[in-house]
Amino acid sequence: MRNLLILILVLFGIWWARGAVRRFKARGGFGRKSAGGEPAAPERMLECRRCGLIVPESEGVRGGDDFYCCDEHRRAGHRSD
Repeated sequence: MRNLLILILVLFGIWWARGAVRRFKARGGFGRKSAGGEPAAPERMLECRRCGLIVPESEGVRGGDDFYCCDEHRRAGHRSD
């Protein structure tokens, strides 16, 4: 009886794992995908002119030609070393 229960559990585990692998492959696996299903292009990382933090370009703000990690740093201006 115990062996039958173990066999059922093993078969259930295999069935569940196969479904998980199918779902993983259907989503495209690791990495981001664009709307068309192609891998998304890497985003540029820029350094904040005030604190030196490196952030994705889409998450920062620009002040003229300079790049800042947040609006507060843009208002404060660049660091005077």
